[in-house]
Amino acid sequence: MELDQQQGGAPAKDRVPPNQKVTTGFPVLHYGDVPVYEDLRDWTFRLFGAVEEEQTLTFDQLLELGTTRVTNDIHCVTGWSKLDNEWEGIPVEAVVALAKVKPEAKYVVLHAEHGWTANMPLADFMAAGNVFATKHNGEALTPDHGYPLRFVIPHLYFWKSAKWVRGVEFVEKDKPGFWEKNGYHMYGNPWKEQRFAWD
Repeated sequence: MELDQQQGGAPAKDRVPPNQKVTTGFPVLHYGDVPVYEDLRDWTFRLFGAVEEEQTLTFDQLLELGTTRVTNDIHCVTGWSKLDNEWEGIPVEAVVALAKVKPEAKYVVLHAEHGWTANMPLADFMAAGNVFATKHNGEALTPDHGYPLRFVIPHLYFWKSAKWVRGVEFVEKDKPGFWEKNGYHMYGNPWKEQRFAWD
């Protein structure tokens, strides 16, 4: 399954939000150390919060949910956009089905290594084409880009696409993630240039 969910095959100039520049590279931006995994036997992925029953999955169990491929454009808050990215990974729908999310859940908080978090509305989290990626353009993710698992939500600024993600918390009320606590916008729509809290 290949999706160009946001732009629908539009010309490249119509696929780039305001004040973004297209790059063919893949810049590396993060805060703190890059996690290193010798193997994934002790790696776990947790679904918790407003769910019927908390789940803790191994990496292999997560992969058993099935994988898909999606193609999309990504836009970094620092001003670069990268077009036509192919991601392979676990579709969000499969994860949500396993979680049995309670009706009162309206938001999610992604939890990643080193206490890193990212927030978003549940409806945005569940948008078609979002994926828990294990590969980018046919290659396994590198440590700098989130190995072994990165969430990808292309219609928001790329800081919402958490690297090294280890779990999803389903919550009733929105609460800021790491970058939101440090002045970034709570939502982060690149087409409205929602970069910072005051935008």
